[in-house]
Amino acid sequence: MTWKHPSSPVTKKFKVQRSAAKVMASVFWDAKGVILLDILPQGQCINAARYCSTLDRLKEAIRRKRPGLLRRGVVLQHDNATPHSANLTQQWLQRYGWEILAHPAHSPDLAPSDFHLFGPLKCHLGGMAFETEHDLISELRNWFDNLDVDFFRVGINSLLSRWQKCIDLHGDYVEK
Repeated sequence: MTWKHPSSPVTKKFKVQRSAAKVMASVFWDAKGVILLDILPQGQCINAARYCSTLDRLKEAIRRKRPGLLRRGVVLQHDNATPHSANLTQQWLQRYGWEILAHPAHSPDLAPSDFHLFGPLKCHLGGMAFETEHDLISELRNWFDNLDVDFFRVGINSLLSRWQKCIDLHGDYVEK
């Protein structure tokens, strides 16, 4: 209900279209491409147990897609979100001997997914509408599958110079 003058034009009501619900995706990638795209089922949230389950799937994906990497050693970069820093997760990582690349809090400029992957993905998805969650997930998989391997290599390799710049500036990294 709104207050208006009697001679004001009638307010138009817009037809509302239902959109697909939000989808939570965890993307694990290296210089050769995506290793695992893990979609969180609707209604679930990420906790330590769910994250460890995702790490189990990641371990199997590494075994299939990057033979020998598990023997050479996995270096994982994730932030300090509760599921990542929980005791259960830390025990999982220690059990398999995975190394964690430190990630300073609130530093998207040092997270390759934030500074290299999500921007182009957002541009790609901009303006698209999906009828179902399945349609969106199919488009995500398609987009990742069609990226050139150089895209991933550049993203991972730029992390080194970003870390160095952060060190040189005593933690005050600012993207120019």
